[in-house]
Formats: sequence, structure tokens, C-alpha cells
Amino acid sequence: MSSTGVAALFQTGPVDAIKTIIMLAVACVLLYLAIVKKFEPLLLLPIAFGMLLTNLPMIKDSSAIMMHTEFFTDAEYMIDGKYIDVGLVCRKGGLLDLLYLGVKLGIYPPLIFVGIGCMTDFGPLIANPKSILLGAAAQFGVFFTFVGALVLSALVPSITFGVKEAASIGIIGGADGPTAIYVTKSLAPALLPAIAVAAYSYMALIPIIQPPFMKLMTTKKMRGVVMDQLRPVSKTEKIIFPIVVTIVVALIIPDAVSLVGCLMLGNLLKESGVCDRLAKTAQNELMNIVTIFLGVTVGATATASSFLSAQTLGIVLLGLVAFCFSTIGGLFLGDIMYWVTKGKVNPLIGSAGVSAVPMAARVSQVVGQKENPSNFLLMHAMGPNVAGVIGSAVAAGVFLSMFNGL
Repeated sequence: MSSTGVAALFQTGPVDAIKTIIMLAVACVLLYLAIVKKFEPLLLLPIAFGMLLTNLPMIKDSSAIMMHTEFFTDAEYMIDGKYIDVGLVCRKGGLLDLLYLGVKLGIYPPLIFVGIGCMTDFGPLIANPKSILLGAAAQFGVFFTFVGALVLSALVPSITFGVKEAASIGIIGGADGPTAIYVTKSLAPALLPAIAVAAYSYMALIPIIQPPFMKLMTTKKMRGVVMDQLRPVSKTEKIIFPIVVTIVVALIIPDAVSLVGCLMLGNLLKESGVCDRLAKTAQNELMNIVTIFLGVTVGATATASSFLSAQTLGIVLLGLVAFCFSTIGGLFLGDIMYWVTKGKVNPLIGSAGVSAVPMAARVSQVVGQKENPSNFLLMHAMGPNVAGVIGSAVAAGVFLSMFNGL
């Protein structure tokens, strides 16, 4: 009996046993939301199951332990107190430790961006360049929450957020899970479980969170505006666009190239028309494999000790604030564009400036069509939606360039 999970559950005392049971319950709730409610199941399900695996009661030093978070967070296990000891992970780590190296070394998020690029049509953004402003405006929540996290840390003694932690929390407002993970693994790895769960949960809740703000910040007349059809975009434009964007971003914010460059690579594979096999692999097999690895390993970092704290609650609340204010920022500029163009721009497309492709664009379409059944906003909303992907990656690059060396 001493080697069973039942014995391990109470090995460290009743308080830790209760925390373990709570985490197992949280994992089961997330699995329910993914399977039954279909909230972002492709990511939420592996995250929840990874959380389940890492919180199963195991005897200390058992070979059955799949994840040792201390290898990545505790200075005693790291080289010079700050560099991952890859040799130690390979010798003594479990399966999830080995897969988690893809997160810590910054491999998985850029690979996912290659897949996203292959699945995304930049045509609406190229046809209507003004929509990039809406994607930029939707990053307002990122920087607003960055400041808010620092203020909260100053007001609540039990919460200690520095600039790195605040930047990692703020990036949730971009509604881009891989970007949030990419920033957090570099700036605040201890917060990775809470930030990943918050980011993907709010992405899944876009159809619930955004519509109230869309109706609050627009009138019925504004929501019913039918926009002019977008101009056709040539193949040459679609090929040149990712190349130019990569060069411009590299010259201005080099730290954003890992994400933006991979996004543009994926899009160029698709639009060039000469790499069909590679494009299909990137948007199917590669995307699916990396999504499984990323989701399970990120979920596996959500141990009771790191997840059940006042800081986690603060992250979840601040993440919601970030997401709401990003939506508000996009809608506010959409309202301005409506007045400047004398009613030619439907401000609902501003809410699609967050990075959740194509879910946010679909929400704009659904809300607009409820007011005017003949209204088709999807392609118009895809412009700011794609701009939001680029904008969140650029915001991530700004934070990394400012704080990664601190």
C-alpha cells in the first residue's frame, strides 16, 4: 500500500491532499468545458489532461512521475541558477519534462504560427490597409493591463508582480495563446500555468464576452451598416506582403521576428503555390502534433503549489480586464472610423482586432447579421483580425526587448 497513489495523496499532509483534490477537480471541470461545452477543445482538452496528469498523487522520486516542474523553476536544479540543465532533464526527467523543453526553449509557439500563417488569408488586410489600425487599437488592453498589474501589486501585499510578470499578464489581452506562452516562458515562467489557462479560456469565451461590449459601444444603426465589397487582391500582392512585413518587423522590433517571421513563412508557403505539400503539412500534421505537445505540457505545469494562490486569482481577473479593454479599444477606433467615413465603416469589425483568428471575426459577423440579415461582415472583419495577430506578436516583441535582459 505504501507505493500506491492513495498513500502518496496523504504523504505530505491533509492540506496538500486537499489542494491536490481541488486541482484534480479543476482539471475535470476544464475537461467538461472542452468536451461538453466545446470551449476551444483543441487546446483546452490537452491542457486540462496535462493538469490532471501532473496532479495525480505520486510517491516522491517515483519513476512514474511524468513532470518535474522544479527542474525548470528551482535554481538548485539549474545551471548557474538560471539556465535549464538539459542534461538533467534528459537523464532524470519524465515524458512531459522532455516535451516541455519545446516550451522553455521557445520552439512550439513559432511552429504554431507557421500553421496559423498557412491557414490565414491576408487578402482582406491587404485590400483594406486601414484595418491594421483596428488591430493596433485592440492591443490597448495589453498595455492598460500591464500598468494595472503593477498598480494591483502595489495595493495588495500578497500579490507581487514586477514588470516581467505584468508584461506576461498584459499579453493575455492579445487573445493569442501561443504569444502569451512565448512571452511568459521568457519573462515569468512561474506564472505560465495560470496565464495559459486564462488566455485559452478567454479565447474560448469570445462569443460570450464580446457581444455585450459590441452592443454597448454601438447603436443599432451603426451595427446594421453594410460595407462595400473589398477589392480583389492579386497573387503578386499576397506573395510580396509576407516578405515585406518580415523585413519591416525585423528592422523595427527584432524580438518579434520569431513569431511574425514564422507567421509570414506559413502564409508564403500557402500563397506561393509551389509548396503545396509543405503548406498542407504545416496546417495539418505539424499544427496538430505541436498543439498536443504544447497543450499537455503547459497544463502539466499547473501544480497545486503554483496554481492555488492569490496571484493566480489576480492573473485570471487581470486577464479578463485585458481582454475586455482590448475589445473596447478596437470598438472605440471602429466608432471613430464610422464617423470619419460618414457611416461607411461598420464599427463592429473593430472588436475583431483581437488575435483570435477566425473566431473574433465570426462574432462580428453574427452580431452584425442579427441587426441586418443581409449584412456580411466576415471578410471585412478578417482584416483587423489578421492585423491583431501581427499586433499581438509585435506587442510581445516590445515587452521582450524591454524586459528580457532585466
